[in-house]
Amino acid sequence: MKISDEEVRHVAKLSKLSFTEEETTAFATSLTKIVDMVELLNEVDTTGVPITTTMAERVNVMREDKAEAGWSCDELFKNVPEHENNLIKVPAILEDGGDA
Repeated sequence: MKISDEEVRHVAKLSKLSFTEEETTAFATSLTKIVDMVELLNEVDTTGVPITTTMAERVNVMREDKAEAGWSCDELFKNVPEHENNLIKVPAILEDGGDA
């Protein structure tokens, strides 16, 4: 199945990505090769082969769901340079330094 440059541009636009024409062509070629390799799997005779979901012989490992006492705020904030109202204060990362 051939993936066209137009399809790559369409998906790139949906993903808010931009590519040069060379990159678009390269992606189209690579994706076509990947799809072709996956389609080869349809030719393999899997008659009588059981469905395999995992190779590990594991069963779900679950712990008992029980409530445990949490840590005290004093203990949690012991190594925090600055906090207020039980929240850790960190430097603003927004350009305008806004609080939102």
